[in-house]
Amino acid sequence: MALTPGGYRSRVVDTTIDRFLTTAGALSIEGPKWCGKTWTSLHHANSVFYVSDPAGGFANRTVAQLDLATALEGAPPHAIDEWQEVPGIWDAVRFHVDAHPKPGQFLLTGSSTPADDAVAHSGTGRFLRVHMRPMTLFESGDATGAVSLASLLAGGEVSVASSRMTLDTVAGLVVRGGWPALVDASPDQAADLATGYVENLARTDMSQIDGRRRDPAKALALIRSLARNTATSVGVAALGRDIAQANGPDLSPNTIVEYLTMMQRLYVLEQIPAWDPALRSPVKLRRAPKRMLVDPSLAVAGLEASVADVKLDPKTLGFLFESLVLRDLLVYTQAMRATLSHYRDDSDLEVDAIISLVTGEWAAIEIKLGQSQIDAAASSLLRLSNKLAANGDPRPAVSIVIVGIGAVAHRRDDGVIVIPVDLLGP
Repeated sequence: MALTPGGYRSRVVDTTIDRFLTTAGALSIEGPKWCGKTWTSLHHANSVFYVSDPAGGFANRTVAQLDLATALEGAPPHAIDEWQEVPGIWDAVRFHVDAHPKPGQFLLTGSSTPADDAVAHSGTGRFLRVHMRPMTLFESGDATGAVSLASLLAGGEVSVASSRMTLDTVAGLVVRGGWPALVDASPDQAADLATGYVENLARTDMSQIDGRRRDPAKALALIRSLARNTATSVGVAALGRDIAQANGPDLSPNTIVEYLTMMQRLYVLEQIPAWDPALRSPVKLRRAPKRMLVDPSLAVAGLEASVADVKLDPKTLGFLFESLVLRDLLVYTQAMRATLSHYRDDSDLEVDAIISLVTGEWAAIEIKLGQSQIDAAASSLLRLSNKLAANGDPRPAVSIVIVGIGAVAHRRDDGVIVIPVDLLGP
């Protein structure tokens, strides 16, 4: 019988985990701290070993260090939580799966990637990796899922339906974020905890990951710069200039790259790559990735902002809303075995998100805070479609505008589909 905790909310990734458990001997469930990895692994597990259990002076960790086989004992699927605290567990699981080749034996969860030399084997052929993120609006119950993204990309239609989102609602959601423990918290409560998350990230987590001391002031300055530039194609040099303009500490390009790498290893930094429409396309593209923190609440904390602050700054709220929607799209595209990217070319034509399907088809998405921006967003989508078609590249299977406030779900006369964010689902 699975160890599903009381009150567990189903996650989009559950379907992927179920599928992978029928294929691989072991799964590695990876993602930022506090995103729900432990509860999700328990939902699929019949036994568990907590490496970081403090009982008996962290006896589990000590025992695992002395005898790795101890951590592997239990009915399958057997969950091993925070395995990276004893990196040898990875190789022990890999050896066990080699010796007993059956699917669905282990679920390993981790909030950071160990150093490259901490494990002897990559796990190829034995492990499958599952990336978890904070909850989407659909998972937290803030979106109905009446409009299925997967269905639209498969050629489905959209039914006319109205949104209930208001400025207050959107501001509250970006401040609260998608952390499972905060679904029922007020925005003010959530903001305090997100601030603590950012402070711990800068002061402790980025140094603990590999034992190298890093300057908390520099780490915090970089986090704040990422927050100011959330969901934009900001390069390393631009981050350095932004920190200097904010009278922050001096960060060399090498230091910025190092700190960004640590944030990726902690799964708190998303880098959405630029999209290339075709190998031989003559369209000249700009290649910088979009960078954002894994949840908009962390960007709000980095900005030291409140609900009232973001409501009074529509431009900033627009970028925060875009990062919220991109967070959800990353979850949904993973479930569809698709990839998410963005588009920007040398004429400064931009499209916020591109979903690429394994079939070769693709979808173009613009993300806008308010209804008044829909026409401009649709114009950009049609311009991209026509530009690529003129160069012999395929048009998108579907073009979508995702809107925060005041929209109605429908297909426009020009074919562009409008989806209020509180109706969007996987």
